[in-house]
Amino acid sequence: MANQEITEIKRIFTSRLDVLDHILSIGEKHTADTGALLQERLAEDMFPFGAQVALVCNQPRGFAQWCAGQPVENLSIEVASLEQARAHIAETKKMVEGITADDSKLDEVKRIGLGPGRYAELPARQYINDYLVPNVYFHISMAYAILRKLGAPIGKADYMTYLAPHIKQEA
Repeated sequence: MANQEITEIKRIFTSRLDVLDHILSIGEKHTADTGALLQERLAEDMFPFGAQVALVCNQPRGFAQWCAGQPVENLSIEVASLEQARAHIAETKKMVEGITADDSKLDEVKRIGLGPGRYAELPARQYINDYLVPNVYFHISMAYAILRKLGAPIGKADYMTYLAPHIKQEA
């Protein structure tokens, strides 16, 4: 299959965006003041919950834009409402589902900006495995951890909902 790798990347991004939406739903149910939730942080020098949502979305969005030959345009990390957070997730999923590049795209080199004056050039597969996917997991983990800090009833099963279709019950 010519697009086996791209198809798998799309599946991973889409299912992890579903996890993020699930985590967001738990936060909404647990927190009366969702505006305050969006501003909650683990530590003063870390991004708030709303920014974590945008940062998760920026990884697959950037991949979709790169695959389409477009400049990578990140979302603002200022997320003002749960509606905006959900819109970011839905729009990102659409972008990922719309990727039409074939696996040969993964033979290219990707330049990644790493802050003022810093960058890395990585083969696309390394860009995905060493940069995009770890960033997705990191920011989902931070959103999860913020909810745990707030006492939300969230556990590892909520973080790994993408495994649900594969779970079997022993007789």
